[in-house]
Amino acid sequence: MSNLTTAHEHHATTDAPRNGRFSLDLATETWWWSDQVYAIHGFTPHEVVPTTDLLLAHQHPDDQDDVRRRLTDAVRDGTPFTAVNRILDARGDERIVNTVADVDAERRTMTGHVVDLTPVVAQHARTIADQAIAASARNRATIEQAVGAVALSEGVTVEQAFQRLRTASNHANVPVRTLARAIVEQLPCLGRAPGRLAGFLRDLTAPKQRA
Repeated sequence: MSNLTTAHEHHATTDAPRNGRFSLDLATETWWWSDQVYAIHGFTPHEVVPTTDLLLAHQHPDDQDDVRRRLTDAVRDGTPFTAVNRILDARGDERIVNTVADVDAERRTMTGHVVDLTPVVAQHARTIADQAIAASARNRATIEQAVGAVALSEGVTVEQAFQRLRTASNHANVPVRTLARAIVEQLPCLGRAPGRLAGFLRDLTAPKQRA
């Protein structure tokens, strides 16, 4: 199980807040975090004193330099700070956060909010995985049906039928699943007559004549 999935499950079971606010006094470099920002970083409110060093220490190693550069630019130039990056919370779980902040040059403060995107990303990953698994299952079922049809029609074993299907796939330069789908779609027309399916395979995989 990935750290991202673990983080999402912990997030769901504890019903932890998913977004929070923060501010930075640029003159004194004093940070203020809302309770939600502490929670996103895996801390109870006021468990630690938020500092720039603490913030950077919890960035994912691959994102740390980019976040440091963006923060430095925002403080120096008074430009907005925006980032979508990974952090490692106090438990070592990986989270994906979106941080947006503005600098008030007159008041010498930076204020913004951070949103924990981890549950959204985890849900999207699960959806993609479920779709891939479902597609794989459909392809496998179609291939098994086509192999069974070849075995029954030609009186060969399942292993031999699959080998013939794979050979035909190589000759036609098409994936086995595509060839299997074509066979299954034509089964009502081909029936179980000996040799008819073999003839269909030959026709299907024969080189096309150029006009």
